[in-house]
Amino acid sequence: MRTLHSDIFIAGGGLGGCAAALRAAEWGCTVILAEPCDWIGGQATSQGVSALDEHEWIEEFGGTAAYYRFRSGIRRHYQGLAVGGPSDPRFNPGRCWVSRLAFEPRIGLEVLESLLAPSIRSGRIRIFSRHTLKRAEVGAERIKAVIIAPDSGGSELACRASYFIDASEMGDLLPLAGVPFRTGAEAQSETGEPHAPAEAHPEWIQSFTFPFIVEYCPGENHTIPKPPGYEENRDNQPYTLAAGKDARGAPRIYSMFATAPGTPGSFWAYRRLIDAGQFRPERYPRDLSMINWQANDYRGGRLIGVSRREREKSLAEARALSLGFLHWLQTKAPRDDGGQGYPELKLRPDLLGTADGLSQFPYIRESRRIRALDQLREQDIAADLQPHARARLYPDAVAIGKYWIDLHRSSGEEQDCFVDTRPFQVPLGALIPEGWANLIAGAKNIGVTRLAAGACRLHPVEWAIGEAAGSLAAECLRLQRPPHELHNRPGAVRALQLRMVESGTPLFWFTDVGHAHPAFAAVQWLAVSGIIEPDQQNLLFSPDAPLEPETGRRWLEGVRSRWGSAPAPGLLRTLPPAGGETPWHPLMELAQRAANPQKTTRAAFAIDLFQTLQALLHVLPEADA
Repeated sequence: MRTLHSDIFIAGGGLGGCAAALRAAEWGCTVILAEPCDWIGGQATSQGVSALDEHEWIEEFGGTAAYYRFRSGIRRHYQGLAVGGPSDPRFNPGRCWVSRLAFEPRIGLEVLESLLAPSIRSGRIRIFSRHTLKRAEVGAERIKAVIIAPDSGGSELACRASYFIDASEMGDLLPLAGVPFRTGAEAQSETGEPHAPAEAHPEWIQSFTFPFIVEYCPGENHTIPKPPGYEENRDNQPYTLAAGKDARGAPRIYSMFATAPGTPGSFWAYRRLIDAGQFRPERYPRDLSMINWQANDYRGGRLIGVSRREREKSLAEARALSLGFLHWLQTKAPRDDGGQGYPELKLRPDLLGTADGLSQFPYIRESRRIRALDQLREQDIAADLQPHARARLYPDAVAIGKYWIDLHRSSGEEQDCFVDTRPFQVPLGALIPEGWANLIAGAKNIGVTRLAAGACRLHPVEWAIGEAAGSLAAECLRLQRPPHELHNRPGAVRALQLRMVESGTPLFWFTDVGHAHPAFAAVQWLAVSGIIEPDQQNLLFSPDAPLEPETGRRWLEGVRSRWGSAPAPGLLRTLPPAGGETPWHPLMELAQRAANPQKTTRAAFAIDLFQTLQALLHVLPEADA
């Protein structure tokens, strides 16, 4: 068995794994990444959900700089093919109503590969696609190596690393290494969550789905054969164009191409990937739409905590469920013009790289979850339990997110769960498993309850979590300290956060200071450090507003309260001047400006304060960080 060495090993090449690899390589580490599918990219590519589930501020704020490079790369590809050219900076190829950016999965793959390409060429990143995790070598609560093997049946590889990141879709490294984890629903008595069940149900794991892509070909017949179990699925699932409920509690019934009363759009445009009317006809003559609907959510079994035979049975039934829904759409779905069925819907296997036309891997909504140093819960993020504009604030935040708590029910549950949230932070402690020295969670497997996980599983949040995991591993290597020790040292956490914001990672919700703004790093770091206190009623920083004297005084007092007294080394201590005689206070000039700000803006003062603190931080002894 051949042995491979790297600084970091990453299990899983989904969005979290790719983001972790990209960040770790950018910070100077070597990475080995193992992915079971043909394609990296997870939910955005191999799982077929290439209509990004994001929040309302995503065009201006809320993603990392690397995530925005991913989005921009996709847009650039399509803008060159659009009728109007690259004029619209918010161009949506599918013009769907559930997402601000929809695209073909293969294009998402190409953009991801282009982002990783420089690090692959330099040798910092090595990717092993179509490789599965086999076992782990463990000793003294440390992972020593992970054994992977190609699906083709070739020789096993032993991957040795200083740090291991589990960014797999279902936390697959956890049971192999013997790491304690949770599954399913926690009891309300354990978490105190309003929507938790009275008793724990570890078997309640959200339904999974095999999406597929169809092309609308008027005048043609592309009806597929009836798959096994069709009649049972049709009647019991059931197959329907209804989804969700209206304000009266009645089912909301969609039309195929028209917008039915009380609905936000048509079934077809829900996750449409290509709106052919926006493109030159020789490139895209007809629409393409991805089908990921309640009717093809598989609830008949689960993939976690079952035997291989049960798993294969559930996967086969889930595939049949999705193909049956397509057959129903082609033969029985109510037509907008009367009658039944749309035989014009043509399955497009080429767009997903599979023979059957379904995604390479099911769309996974729920993973095993580590028992972490910190746990995010419903009451930490739910809108009706958090009275201010932001959710609970975490001084050790390493990622941010915003999405509804969106649970798709399992076979044991009677209904889905859909709860609004405030814009939230993910604490560093949620990435670190209890008692393990060199393992970091990097995707849907972080320390969250099942309810909170329903808001953390979406595209930009998974990316942010993965980026945080890569940042943490790289910083631990730099400092030669394990994650739990770093977590226990506030100065080390601040240093990590400093590197992250300087690399374009948002840690605090200010929607009017995006990653390209000159004050981004300053505002982010000062806010997450508690120096800048936000307005609790909105998400704005107001960077161009004049600095009020009282505001400047409060920010400087925030510095003093955090670093101005023993036993801290004292950022506000008196420092000798360069020439040497009169004591000089490093923030004296800023204090004078704060008292008489004149035309100073909030952003300009934040930048100057940040740069002053940066310089002081760099002269502190390493032990103080």
